[in-house]
Amino acid sequence: MGLTAGPSGGVEVVERAAFPVNKGALCGKGRTAPALLSSRVRLTEPLVRSHATGKLAPATWEEALDRIAGELSRVRTEHGADACGVFGGGGLTNEKAYALGKFARVVLGTSQIDYNGRFCMSSAAAAGQRAFGLDRGLPFPLEDIPRTGCVILVGSNLAETMPPALRYLTELRENGGTLIVVDPRRTRTAEQADLHLAPRPGTDLALALGLLHLVVAEGRTHEEFIEERTSGWEEARAATMAHWPEYVERITGVPVPQLRETVRMFCEAETSMVLTARGPEQQSKGTDTVGAWINLCLATGRAGRPLSGYGCLTGQGNGQGGREHGQKADQLPGYRKLTDPAARAHVAGVWGVDPDALPGPGRSAYELLDALGGEVKTLLLMGSNPVVSAPRAAHVEERLRSLDFLAVADVVLSETAELADVVLPVTQWAEETGTVTNLEGRVLLRRRAVSAPAGVRSDLEVLHGLAARLGHEKGFPVDPEEVFEELRRASAGGPADYSGISYERLREGDGEGVFWPCPDADSDVPEPAPGVPGPAPGILEPAPNVPEAAPGADVSVGAAVAPHPGTPRLFLEGFATEDGRARFVPVVHRAAAEETDAEYPVLLTTGRVLARYQSGAQTRRVDELNSAAPGPFVELHPRLAARLGIADGEAVAVVSRRGRAVAPARVTSSIRSDTVFMPFHWPGEGRANSLTHPALDPISRMPEFKVCAVRLERAERV
Repeated sequence: MGLTAGPSGGVEVVERAAFPVNKGALCGKGRTAPALLSSRVRLTEPLVRSHATGKLAPATWEEALDRIAGELSRVRTEHGADACGVFGGGGLTNEKAYALGKFARVVLGTSQIDYNGRFCMSSAAAAGQRAFGLDRGLPFPLEDIPRTGCVILVGSNLAETMPPALRYLTELRENGGTLIVVDPRRTRTAEQADLHLAPRPGTDLALALGLLHLVVAEGRTHEEFIEERTSGWEEARAATMAHWPEYVERITGVPVPQLRETVRMFCEAETSMVLTARGPEQQSKGTDTVGAWINLCLATGRAGRPLSGYGCLTGQGNGQGGREHGQKADQLPGYRKLTDPAARAHVAGVWGVDPDALPGPGRSAYELLDALGGEVKTLLLMGSNPVVSAPRAAHVEERLRSLDFLAVADVVLSETAELADVVLPVTQWAEETGTVTNLEGRVLLRRRAVSAPAGVRSDLEVLHGLAARLGHEKGFPVDPEEVFEELRRASAGGPADYSGISYERLREGDGEGVFWPCPDADSDVPEPAPGVPGPAPGILEPAPNVPEAAPGADVSVGAAVAPHPGTPRLFLEGFATEDGRARFVPVVHRAAAEETDAEYPVLLTTGRVLARYQSGAQTRRVDELNSAAPGPFVELHPRLAARLGIADGEAVAVVSRRGRAVAPARVTSSIRSDTVFMPFHWPGEGRANSLTHPALDPISRMPEFKVCAVRLERAERV
């Protein structure tokens, strides 16, 4: 979001109307964010669990850091480096995500690092990599959305999760475009649509395949585009043709006339887009599901051309940047692959270590959490609250309790921090400088507005202090600009190339940021290793309105080189694959990991509400937001409520094979009668993730948050 923070008895949030992303609009969470700066709700001193009493008690920073370093050192010595785990977050700045990944691999030497973004965008990222050779949430700016002809929005409730972005869909319709929303609930976003499709949860893959089947059957494919700019169409086409409309209607519950109308609206518009969010992605087949929607774009020529394409709507504050610079189990900075010898050599050179000393890929997020207390004995966790946010949450809580040692760095005493042996109070948004990268790939500089309380340190200071205690006096600076300068060098030549971006450039700009990839024209970009493809033609489409050199201007070698303008729009000339072609991937529908049966006859899907964010660890400490959303609820259809004898507001228990949650019933006709919905922001009795299924997508390792089988019971209390 774009805002300016200025002192007014603390911090006052002032909207920036000229900022190109949200254009001055803020949701309640952004407007009330200064409340979290209060010492009343946030941590202001380290806490260490007493061996004598078993309780957390205030301690000095030296005591806290000594305790963490000592335990990490002991566990490494007794059990090996991979017994030390590290868990990060999608809200960390680019600098902190980079430093955390470096700390895990260089200081601890562990492969066991991942982050909560694995629960958010990983299926879309995997599908984008597979089809286009590159993952960036949106390959075009948000400003392009109102200018296209048709948008299919799949599994997103922007009106509640990203309210400022809803204006782009409003403007789309005002400009004569059409909006199709795919969601099993008639949300506030779906109410804005020209057409609302309400498929059964877990059937988005069949829906996309059924639409593509109709595209083929009705002769709406773009044969020239397919021939010139893609590969793999025949195999994908053959797989698609098994999903005829009536078959898809039986699976999804979406009537054939709605399928045909969707195809007509999408294909008859001159330009079109498909945007996905967590709905189709948080499934055990999420990568294939997103891939099917990408196939629809490719078959109709709606990719790699202006005002058309596929995009993913990122769900965390730095969800895009957080997955680019090394806190994922399989990645190095710059979106490099940890298994790529050339990538390992380049990053190891920047870090001053032997490439062979870098560990290989480790466990994904849920698999890492599931291994706690077993092969992984200790965990350093920053900016995440898996006790509330992880699937099969009661089991994850049990694994956290079984650790030899848990250290948590956070702004507030979250449910996960309450279990820790050491809790470190760290700075937050207004108290620190750093960069974040939004869903468009726009790198932004967020500047410190106020000083943190005396007992609070930055995550970079935490890593510096721990690294020094573990024998690495250098290599972990506390100045974010110094960290970013190293990040630039580590990312140079990689898919997410930041080398042409600097703090100086971001400060001197108008605050609108710079889109990656943005190589540094003055530096030597590392050559690809033999057999490793370099950048494909057409990835770098410069920013618009860049003036050409004047006639007679000196453009010879040795002349001053203008900085690269950044890349707001990708793929217009070619895709980031070895041959520059987008790849169709043949996919077929398959059932969810857990379907309904006589014992568990109802489907549960989960999501967010307007006044809450992620696990709610911070927003549940803001009085205004608590008034707007005081607690969890179970949304169910009147027919289902009548059948079970459940009245609106009555306590209802939702039971799965993994746990039980209790919350008031919210009876509404805006949801399918075979489905119930719960928001996942609350701990305790109403914890929705006590119910969810940890089945993982085989490629992205994304858990299946969006669909599992449950039964409903009347409860004694809420």
